[in-house]
Amino acid sequence: MKIALFGNPNTGKSSVFNLLTGLRQHIGNFAGITVEKKSGSFNIENKQYELIDFPGVYSIYPRSKDEEVVYKVVSNPSHPDFPDLALVIVDASNLERNLLLFTQIYDLKIPTILVLNMWDLAQKRGITIDLEKLQASFPNVKVVTTNARIGFGKSRLIEAIKTHKLTVPSTVVIENFELCDLENNKEQERETQYRYQFIKKVVAEVEQVEKSKTDTISRKIDNVLIHPIFGYLIFILVLFVVFQFIFSFASIPMDFIDGLFVSFSNWISETLPAGLFNDLISQGIIPGIGGVVVFIPQIALLFFFISILEESGYLSRVVFIMDKIMRPFGLNGKSVVPLISSVACAIPGVMASRTIADWKERLITILVAPLMSCSARIPVYTLLISLVIPQKYLFGFINLQGVVLFALYFLGLLSALVIAIILKLLIKNKEKGFLLLELPSYKMPRWSNVGINVLEKVKIFILDAGKIILSISIILWALATFGPGEKMDGAEKYTRANPSFEKLSIEKQNQQVAAARLESSYIGIFGKVIEPAIRPLGYDWKIGISLITSFAAREVFVGSLATIYAVQDDGGENVRLIERLKNEKNKNGDPVFTLASGFSLMIFYVFAMQCMATLAVVKRETNSWKWPLIQVGFMGLMAYFGALISFQLLS
Repeated sequence: MKIALFGNPNTGKSSVFNLLTGLRQHIGNFAGITVEKKSGSFNIENKQYELIDFPGVYSIYPRSKDEEVVYKVVSNPSHPDFPDLALVIVDASNLERNLLLFTQIYDLKIPTILVLNMWDLAQKRGITIDLEKLQASFPNVKVVTTNARIGFGKSRLIEAIKTHKLTVPSTVVIENFELCDLENNKEQERETQYRYQFIKKVVAEVEQVEKSKTDTISRKIDNVLIHPIFGYLIFILVLFVVFQFIFSFASIPMDFIDGLFVSFSNWISETLPAGLFNDLISQGIIPGIGGVVVFIPQIALLFFFISILEESGYLSRVVFIMDKIMRPFGLNGKSVVPLISSVACAIPGVMASRTIADWKERLITILVAPLMSCSARIPVYTLLISLVIPQKYLFGFINLQGVVLFALYFLGLLSALVIAIILKLLIKNKEKGFLLLELPSYKMPRWSNVGINVLEKVKIFILDAGKIILSISIILWALATFGPGEKMDGAEKYTRANPSFEKLSIEKQNQQVAAARLESSYIGIFGKVIEPAIRPLGYDWKIGISLITSFAAREVFVGSLATIYAVQDDGGENVRLIERLKNEKNKNGDPVFTLASGFSLMIFYVFAMQCMATLAVVKRETNSWKWPLIQVGFMGLMAYFGALISFQLLS
């Protein structure tokens, strides 16, 4: 039996969905449309029910992709998602507004159960509803009261589903109801006005309100939280606390996971017989899986806080106060969470864009989110700044290196907003962007809902993006492991034949052999091929290889340099990477890393899409390779020409 969940935004549909399905749920997209489809299953007396949670809408007439999904399903009985039974979830404290969608579903003669959710909130506001009169107004419809966040009314809802006869309702609002022509807005307006006349009459008969309780605590809190000055200051403080937690606590499990996979890879390498299979497992598959799992702490923590802010009702206030600022850039208030999240990691940032209903605004948010400097850029920035920026203080207390780091982050933010304006002009959309927003009452977060939401997001990342990340990791390993003919073995023999080779430590010998083999691999050959193209940026083929390998993840750039620039120290002691790079010379004797080449690399990494994990998530969220490829293209052009201009100006 197929059951559909319909309702306005913020009526508690997700809570009802979680209440019935628990963890037996999965997420995909509706066929042919990049709109999230959440479905799950539950059993009643050994009978299985499929539950589909449709996007929250105010009417079945579409003004956005989300509403278009609902319209296509309810208007076509042969649609594969057309329900046997509809659960229409309404906010019991806002009955008049919520009944519009219900009457539309009802008049389409879909068997329906009317769920009056947030029953406790209605009582707190002094609202009483005569359930018998309400049910009498809509023949063949069962009315059930719930407070799904705490499990109140679950047994009544299950009983209503179990005993429902699937009786087709009688049309009570508009006789012989047929859907309006989508192009005829006036006809839709007339119908809506007629429905509201009927709804007002019903509500007047079934609802009583104690006037003294209508001025709720939520409105008093809003006087502070959406204040034109204090609202922004409080939001900045909340962000500061959230990201302090993310940076402080995510790094601990991330370092542990990273170390665990490195140790496991080394153990496999030493345990299995030497050979290609050993290399594939220890250098390809295990690091690939590690590259997926290592992001889980950041994703889990970020969505843990987002879920708390959403459950409490505060996130809607953030969207409200930020909308006016974001709209000139082709974004809306809901874009602020993905953009700020991308400072930690673009992956959860892109995933957080799902809350944006308008397709164009959501797409622009996804495309510019990776321009926000993420934590993976920090190792690259730190290395390059240490290489080319002196340890000096401005005015005696402002660290020059810190100023450069701040400038790089600011450049990322500025470029994201500029590109957003350009995309706003280029991306065409028939729908007019708007933000229809309801400010729900403040509530204590329900931890079961928070936990389910976090697990849901982590599962999406692991199962969908993880497959792509692992595949690309194996491809990169293969390109770095294999080379044409005997070229790689010959390079290793030549390196070992050098008279100074035996004087090196085992670690340095391994580094030099690895560097020689990498140079002769397919990826090394490609580095030589692209060298003429990157030479104007101040890079040699070795830096070119690091740019290629860091496509797996930006921070790989540092590790690649450590391997490629394996050089002998006269003293026979291990030399820090920074010292090696400072001493590295071009064939003409000039330093490889100068102020010009260092800044060129910094600018390159501000703009470049050097993260296959993010691309995998963008593909998943847009349901197409078109937009990730466009993203790689324009960010690549920005990176190349930005690096070119900075190198030429500073040379």
